[in-house]
Amino acid sequence: MAETFLFDIAERVLAKIGHLSVDEVRLEFNVKTDLKKLEDIMISIKAVLLDAERQQYQNEKLRLCMWKLRDIFYDAEDVIDDFKCEALRKQDAINHPNINNLKVRVLGSFRLPLSFSLKIAHKIKDINGRLGELATEWNSFGLRQCNDSRHVFCRETISFVDSSDVIGRDEDKENIISMLMKPSEDRNVPVIPVVGIGGLGKTTLAQFVYNDDRVTSLFPLKIWICVSEEFDLFRLLKLIIQSVNKGERCDDSTLDALQARLRSLLNDKKFLIVLDDVWNENQAKWVELRNFLRSTNGFSPSKIIVTTRSLKVASIMSSIPPYILEGLPLEDCLTLFTKWAFNDGDERHYPNLIRIGEEIVKKCKGVPLAVRTLGSLLFQKTDESDWIYIRESEIWRLEQHENDILPVLKLSYNHLPSHLQRCFAFLSLYKKHEIYYSDRVIRLWMANGLLEHPKQNQEWEDVGKRYLNELLSRCLIQMEYDFGLYFNFKMHDLVHDLALDVSQKECKTVNSKTETVDENVRHLLLCEQKLVEVPRVLEEMKNVRTLIIQDVSKASINESLINLCVSNF
Repeated sequence: MAETFLFDIAERVLAKIGHLSVDEVRLEFNVKTDLKKLEDIMISIKAVLLDAERQQYQNEKLRLCMWKLRDIFYDAEDVIDDFKCEALRKQDAINHPNINNLKVRVLGSFRLPLSFSLKIAHKIKDINGRLGELATEWNSFGLRQCNDSRHVFCRETISFVDSSDVIGRDEDKENIISMLMKPSEDRNVPVIPVVGIGGLGKTTLAQFVYNDDRVTSLFPLKIWICVSEEFDLFRLLKLIIQSVNKGERCDDSTLDALQARLRSLLNDKKFLIVLDDVWNENQAKWVELRNFLRSTNGFSPSKIIVTTRSLKVASIMSSIPPYILEGLPLEDCLTLFTKWAFNDGDERHYPNLIRIGEEIVKKCKGVPLAVRTLGSLLFQKTDESDWIYIRESEIWRLEQHENDILPVLKLSYNHLPSHLQRCFAFLSLYKKHEIYYSDRVIRLWMANGLLEHPKQNQEWEDVGKRYLNELLSRCLIQMEYDFGLYFNFKMHDLVHDLALDVSQKECKTVNSKTETVDENVRHLLLCEQKLVEVPRVLEEMKNVRTLIIQDVSKASINESLINLCVSNF
């Protein structure tokens, strides 16, 4: 369900109004008066927004009213930014006059053109009027002031995860390894499908099989490919070649060239390929890839492991029965939950919490991702009321599909502080299974004003790192590798689905095939390998604040795209 991020937006707009009052701009009296009125109204609304955010899921009228407020707050932010931009232009003209123009530099404050001030005043009056029209409805909800008590306690994180961190999967691991070691007479490369619902740990299981010493000695060449929704033969062949070549870029541009390169690399070598997170149900596409691999392999006893949520995918790709990954037993779930909810050994001091925790764990249906997420949510919370609140949450009563754990993840998201909720939503501006770079993410947050002001002796980057550590502590992102000054991280595909869900009216991925986008979306990812022309949907958008261009060659970024961004956004 899309989120309004209303509390965070209100805080940001109020901060901008406050900065205007101290800038060296002499405001017309009517503008000052209207700005003060806008500030007072927003302060009174913001005071009860946290209560509104908690009640919105039980009150559809309240939720609709919050969406109306969001649009008004964004319009207010746009007006204030226009005002600030004009002030900066005026200041720049004063500080850097044309050398042929005998202007005198003015010290101190300056006045904006009367026509501009009148236009701004009219817009602010209109915004105040719209807020006034909503006031009666807003006041009818009986909302109360409350403080934001949502805090995140950070645990130390490490980039390396060993087998001791995986609970309850030893038997599954041994079963898969036994299947790998079993001889096969299949003339095709044998495929072992691992099937299970999202969040069960299929990828984790495949990783521990992949890195087992016995598997390494059995298969001199190991290749890991994250497939996801896009089962494109050209892309997959390139990824296999790059993996064998230790990441070296593959520039071959035809299937014949790729096949020749693949043959030279895999010819008669015994290999293990893991195709992780496969969704393709088109048998013809799989047969194409299988034939390419068979042509390079002769009769060498290589194997393929496939992880998927779909039994149909498993039946298409393999002639043997799939390995069905079941949910963890309750005892293993409790062990995993305790590991994440307490520091080592502390749980014995809180028997009542363990009892409540068992009732929470039963709701997780044996899904490790759900158990781990809720355990990290309750980390270092020793007040029984916090645990009871999670156990009794309304979100468990929401209509959901069988084995759907999004409500569990949403529960963790709901308990993030407001500033972190919006930062988390911005992570949807990356493709699923993308590797995130902490420094780039922090710069994206900074550019959009999502970070709290640094405290004394802090930099903006320090605030961003703290935010990322808080998301790590909640298991909403996963550390890949720590380089010291920055680190790489990834996001489970179900958590990415959550980010897409909460940000659907704020952030959007578009390409040439995108037909419609909500007019209020303000942050876009343009993702197109061969951009021939500017997507038509961009021409209709007026409120865009962020445009990230990914997988687009520099040659495709033409003048028309740049002109469109400047004129529309």
